Amino acid sequence: MKIGIMGAGSIGSVLAQRLSAHGHQVKIANSREPATIDAEVLETGAQSTWADQIAADVDVLITSVPLARVPDLTPLLSDLPAGAVVIDTSNYYPARDGHIAALDGGQVESRWVEEQLGRSVVKAWNAITAQSFSAYASPSGTPGRIAIPVAADGDDNRALGMSLVEQTGFEGFDAGTIIDSWRQQPGTPVYCTDLTAEAMPRALGMAIAERSPKRRDLAMHVIAELTGDPTSELGKDFLVRVNRLLYV
Repeated sequence: MKIGIMGAGSIGSVLAQRLSAHGHQVKIANSREPATIDAEVLETGAQSTWADQIAADVDVLITSVPLARVPDLTPLLSDLPAGAVVIDTSNYYPARDGHIAALDGGQVESRWVEEQLGRSVVKAWNAITAQSFSAYASPSGTPGRIAIPVAADGDDNRALGMSLVEQTGFEGFDAGTIIDSWRQQPGTPVYCTDLTAEAMPRALGMAIAERSPKRRDLAMHVIAELTGDPTSELGKDFLVRVNRLLYV
């Protein structure tokens, strides 16, 4: 399968490594130039390219950029094949620049992304920390294997997203349609809490739209305070532990 990844941050880079190692033909771009992508990202076969070439001749386009940068992607999609599937990994956080300030806790975030891109999207890989994504990949059947929720309107697209999640070392979990994707956004019980597939249904059902923005903001405040304290001994999986305490 031909896969383009727009965004070479913590998630996009690991995606490029894992999906190319699985045998896919992967190309990755950032907002700068191909030479700025770390050589380690390309070690398993992915190729770096320019941003304006990322959407051409792909079966899947994965967008892994901050939500505020999503509108910048629209011109890049002019070459995207009609049948290509778009998978988005972005998350809603409190807006600083105003133009996404109206988004309420991520409840309409995925629809907003679809409006910006002019394409339906699959929501995947947004509900796991970069640390867990890098460290805890495991084969299918591993006890305690971490699950990643996948939401999409089309059954085929959702199945594709779940299959690719599986290929990156995690359990792809069917989280329903895009209108329900707010249940896997910051502040909800499944967001970056490293749950198993068995725990996922209950956690998705526990999500409360009105509560999640408050919990998200509280977590960000706690994380900022602790990480800003040089005397804090945060330890392994700090972010997951904070999220479990405040979200579940």
